[in-house]
Amino acid sequence: MSAGKKAALICVDIQNDFCDDPDGALAVKGARALAPVWNELLSMPFAVKIATKDCHPTDHVSFASQHQGKQPFKDTITVKNPENEKDEPFTSTLWPDHCIQGSHGYELMSELDKSKIQTIIEKGQDKRVESYSAFGPPYRNPRLGNNELIEMLKSEGITEVFVVGLAYEACVMYTAKDAAKYGFQTYLIEDAAAFANKSEDNTKVVRKQLQDCGVSLISLASPEVERIRKSA
Repeated sequence: MSAGKKAALICVDIQNDFCDDPDGALAVKGARALAPVWNELLSMPFAVKIATKDCHPTDHVSFASQHQGKQPFKDTITVKNPENEKDEPFTSTLWPDHCIQGSHGYELMSELDKSKIQTIIEKGQDKRVESYSAFGPPYRNPRLGNNELIEMLKSEGITEVFVVGLAYEACVMYTAKDAAKYGFQTYLIEDAAAFANKSEDNTKVVRKQLQDCGVSLISLASPEVERIRKSA
């Protein structure tokens, strides 16, 4: 590792419900085919290796089943900060029930080499709010949830965060944006993340949002990944 740099790998939501073949509740096409890529990254000498998991109660606000007449994928919901109803509205798509606490869909995919994962961060337990990011719900006034991930990265002296996983335009994107917001040099490894909607327009919009937030979009063949690989 270069002097003064210390890197963490965050593997976002590589769970059965986000994996195809067989289809999970929110399956991302091609997700299982990325298992060798994720395992290769986990074998590299990152200082910290983290996996995140959606961990929803059965009555989570993001589930279309909790809203009469609403349909998954087609309808949305806007939720303000439950601790400050006048501020911070966040609009999210309504989803099928997924990643229910303790269910098969909630578990990390079997192909993932879990022995290399040092820490698992669970998110989405608060039924009142959506929480795409590994750093917690999108509310700051006041902040909801704890600072577990921020505190862990800072306590380990992490300066760089590499983000991979599922799905690119949802939990991967929000995790990467928050990592950059909290001051970490942040890289999203694009060939280690899969889009749920890989249309040209969606890809273009999402990539621009990330770049505008200071996230570097790189590949497995990038110098940044090669530096990690050779730092053992």
